[in-house]
Amino acid sequence: MPVEDINTHAWTVYGQRQLAHAYTPPIPDRAPWASWEGVGPGAEILGDIAGRRVLDIGSGAGHHAVHLAQAHGAYVTGIELSPTQHERATSTHADVQGVQFVQGDVAEYLAQAEPFDAAYAIGTLAFIDPHRALPALRDGLRPDAPLILSLLHTDLHGRGPSTEVAPREQMILLRDDPPLPTQMWILAPQLWEDLLTEYGFRVEAIDLLHHPDENAPVIQQLIRARRLSDRPARVSSRPRSTRPPVAHAAVGVGAILLSEQGILLGRHRRGTLELPGGTVEPGESFEEAVVRELAEETGLRASSRDVTLLGTLVDQVDDVLRVTVGAVISAWEGEPADQPDESVGDWQWHDFADLPQGLFVCSAQILTAWRPDLPIDCTPAHFTPFRTGSKEGRSSVS
Repeated sequence: MPVEDINTHAWTVYGQRQLAHAYTPPIPDRAPWASWEGVGPGAEILGDIAGRRVLDIGSGAGHHAVHLAQAHGAYVTGIELSPTQHERATSTHADVQGVQFVQGDVAEYLAQAEPFDAAYAIGTLAFIDPHRALPALRDGLRPDAPLILSLLHTDLHGRGPSTEVAPREQMILLRDDPPLPTQMWILAPQLWEDLLTEYGFRVEAIDLLHHPDENAPVIQQLIRARRLSDRPARVSSRPRSTRPPVAHAAVGVGAILLSEQGILLGRHRRGTLELPGGTVEPGESFEEAVVRELAEETGLRASSRDVTLLGTLVDQVDDVLRVTVGAVISAWEGEPADQPDESVGDWQWHDFADLPQGLFVCSAQILTAWRPDLPIDCTPAHFTPFRTGSKEGRSSVS
């Protein structure tokens, strides 16, 4: 039996059992992106959806769609392939204003529907082949529309995500009935980002949502993406996490090294690509911080006199003020290499004409301050340039 037919059968049986038990899930107080409450953001990550057309992919019993319509004023269409799951939604919520439920395949439905202003899937997109679902979603969303995906990252058995685009067997567990076998695409965050990028989306953030019980193995991925407009592709950037640092302010540096091979970038263990750099230590000048971080992360050796500071970039992450000082290093010794116990590695030179997707926001901000013409999309920051060649323009932190 084809993979998606296995999943349709499983969810049809699941819906039959829930109808037999007359179980209707309550309308949530906030958008739940994980199967447990109180973890992660709410509906605000969809943006202002009041009066907007929003697609709920795999809408199930319909309670998420009803929440967005009633609490946020959205016009929500719930698309559900399983006829019994669709019956659960319509039998309970058919008269709710601002909500409609459609039974059918999401790709086939989007091929003939008017494009939506936003879309989301809470645990459901992993049951559909991404090579079929993602191009349909791109064509079914308006330019710049958000796409929010909650996906399984680590399962009940502690198995982490796959690094290849292939489904694997998972079970739908029920309290009083036998489990139902399914096939799910449980993919690593970088693989989801590559797929979304391939099919015309810009990934803005990927966060891991952990169960409140620290002993529970299950982890969810929360992916925030945006449908690109029909224009030449631009390099995207995204934060590594939405969790703010403990301190009130964070001060860091980032260094641009330009060779005949291009710009030096490394990959953080959380997936982002970034310039060499890090946090400024107490009593350290910005130039000293640049030289130290360069050596610690790449093994390259440079002198402070070969560091030119570009200026300060100021932005805010949640309640934390972030100050980043960009720099250009004109001379160095050695070859970049991974260093023990460092979170960034796989250092490579990248050509201007082929900059990678997924730049860390701070690195993207530094590069655009240095070269505003570079095709990079990133969160804007207030940039104050230092005076070129002037010692007065070289600040230090005590």
